[in-house]
Amino acid sequence: METRVPELENMDKAATRSDSGSSEESLDRLLPPVNTTLSPRKRTTSQCKSEPPLLRTSKRTIYTAGRPPWYNEQGTQSKEAFVIGLCGGSACGKTTAARKIIEALDVPWVVLLSMDSFYKVLSPEEQQLAARNDYNFDHVDAFDFVLLVHTLRKLKQGKSVKIPVYDFTTHGRQKEWKIVYGASVIIFEGIMSFADKELLKLLDMKIFVDTDSDIRLVRRLRRDISERGREIEGVIKQYNKFVKPAFEQYIEPTMRLADIVVPRGGANMVAIDLIVQHVHSQLEERELSVRAALASAHQFQPLPETLSVLKSTPQVRGMHTIIRNKETSRDEFIFYSKRLMRLLIEHALSFLPSQSFTVQTPQDQDYDGRTFHGKRITGVSILRAGETMEPALRAVCKDVRIGKILIQTNQDTGEPELHYLRLPKDITEDHVILMDCTVSTGAAAMMAVRVLLDHDAQEEKIFLVSLLMAEMGVHSVAYAFPQVKIITTAVDKKVNDLFHIIPGIGNFGDRYFGTDAPPDWSDEEPEEAS
Repeated sequence: METRVPELENMDKAATRSDSGSSEESLDRLLPPVNTTLSPRKRTTSQCKSEPPLLRTSKRTIYTAGRPPWYNEQGTQSKEAFVIGLCGGSACGKTTAARKIIEALDVPWVVLLSMDSFYKVLSPEEQQLAARNDYNFDHVDAFDFVLLVHTLRKLKQGKSVKIPVYDFTTHGRQKEWKIVYGASVIIFEGIMSFADKELLKLLDMKIFVDTDSDIRLVRRLRRDISERGREIEGVIKQYNKFVKPAFEQYIEPTMRLADIVVPRGGANMVAIDLIVQHVHSQLEERELSVRAALASAHQFQPLPETLSVLKSTPQVRGMHTIIRNKETSRDEFIFYSKRLMRLLIEHALSFLPSQSFTVQTPQDQDYDGRTFHGKRITGVSILRAGETMEPALRAVCKDVRIGKILIQTNQDTGEPELHYLRLPKDITEDHVILMDCTVSTGAAAMMAVRVLLDHDAQEEKIFLVSLLMAEMGVHSVAYAFPQVKIITTAVDKKVNDLFHIIPGIGNFGDRYFGTDAPPDWSDEEPEEAS
């Protein structure tokens, strides 16, 4: 495998080849057009490599829909995603190399992003050129680098993004865009992956897939003839007149910007193995045990003003006695848990904003009352235990919208990870009731709040509602998100070395659903193992 690591002072300069006729400006996206008569591609829509969301290998399932990276005890990002840029000529094997890298990495969270999703929307004049096969889709100006850089930067930061789907039939973007999260690793591939300076700054590793031009031509012939129904003469003419000059002027010179040059693409397993080793070492350097950091933070601090604990009446105390008792049957545990949930939800709703409202009674008399002063109420449960609180919310809030977040513990690191997310559309103005049955360190609750904020929920309109919390979890959430209202029926003082609440309630999900989790792992979010 050939490796080429450019000097730092040369990173922002374009490399040139004497036989390509290009200049140092060939890396700048504001370039004069090389040709204006390239035939359009026949593909119907862009192949956004974020689909399908699952990539199954012989060893495991890799989630390619993405997830937000972890956040530290301040609720801010503790590490960015590792971004790999794959560049190379058309049909050089970039996608095959990307899949080989993903399979060899064996990490659960990967996003694949293709430049094909970021073609510019054509003007009426440009659409006419495209209809006559006179628009150059392989020119650097054909891509929307502003949107591309913005999208990749947000992905790197772990934010949710919307990926356009380009329709090559209408030469425009489809109405529905794909929603993708960031990940541990992002692989970005395209023929112009290295053709923008701002884009280069986002790439942690730059790989150029170098495949012989004859092989690339053969692959284009096979693809265009078998998949697009084109004649061999037309394919060869297009390649010689447009594709080859574009490669020599814009793509090939960027090879010297690559950290690694991979001959033969995905077939070069020696190169793939070396790339994987480097990425693994980078990921290991970024590891951070956030739950351990939460455990040592905010000790001996007074409980925050944003906390509201349901008044401990004899009834409430009695129900806690029943559900905390390890000898309580499952039926009684469910019955009294539901009673507490209903009281807790009613208590939480008392903090919603209200305004004066006058109505007339059946006796034609005015009654000065109150009514909800807000746009809408949305409930979001942290699966699976938080889902048990949904009936209580539905019972008192008619037609409430419900979202779900699945956060599970990584078996190797013990850290929470987001596995599933389904939120109602447009929660920007909603008051969000975030439901979880137990909160120990606050790790999963903080991740859930961060996800809501990433979807433009307002922090001051988020209510974290939980049956039981540890003081540590209360402090963690309040410190990271001081405007979030925290509402619970009880707060226990301690968390043991396994991050279980003491005296606690046990594993709420297992007791409620009658399941038995393995001793070293729970299928709940970390807070439920209390």
